[in-house]
Amino acid sequence: MPYPVMLFAAGFGTRMGALTAERPKPLIEVAGRALLDHALEIARAAHARRIIVNAHYKAEQITAHLAGQDAEVRLERPDLLDTGGGLKAARGCLGAGPVYTLNTDAVWAGPNPLSLLADRWEAHMDALLLCLRPAQAIGHVGAGDFTLSDSRLRRGPGLVYSGAQIIRPEVLDAIPDRIFSMNAAWDILLERGTLHGCIYPGAWCDVGHPGGITLAEDMMARHV
Repeated sequence: MPYPVMLFAAGFGTRMGALTAERPKPLIEVAGRALLDHALEIARAAHARRIIVNAHYKAEQITAHLAGQDAEVRLERPDLLDTGGGLKAARGCLGAGPVYTLNTDAVWAGPNPLSLLADRWEAHMDALLLCLRPAQAIGHVGAGDFTLSDSRLRRGPGLVYSGAQIIRPEVLDAIPDRIFSMNAAWDILLERGTLHGCIYPGAWCDVGHPGGITLAEDMMARHV
């Protein structure tokens, strides 16, 4: 079933250093295409019912890049709302029911991540997060975010969150804050036992830092 998608593109991209001094991180190119365009290709191939892109840092460049395309820009002004707050603020644009969210600072090699999530989604879930084994998470540094047992997630070192999920956005109503991370919603769902996960079978590269560009292009060349 096609769901609407929220593409997170509002951050400052500070880990990119000088590369984001004049442009937002989603417009940095990997293999000749903007990171945002890689994410848009995934959303379109998954037949997303509607595409919402949030923007804050150098938002006018995001807006100009998407002019005439099938994606709606939602400006976060005056404050950057973080992932949870951004999704909560966009609920009126996304409609009722589950939604995809996808970070725009990664590149994928393998099956469409959103289509895979849709295939694994079940009615009893409140959120389904796409995760990776550390060996699949190119450019990622850290011990991981979650462990997985019988499709349910728990906090702990092990699997890396990929930045792709399906979530019922009404769970955000329980959070009174305006600015908050998606982690706040996940903590609620962990207590309920309705935070689920599945493992991506392909490769993924974090392009949140300058070295990630070369790593991502090498990964893509190996998986042509």
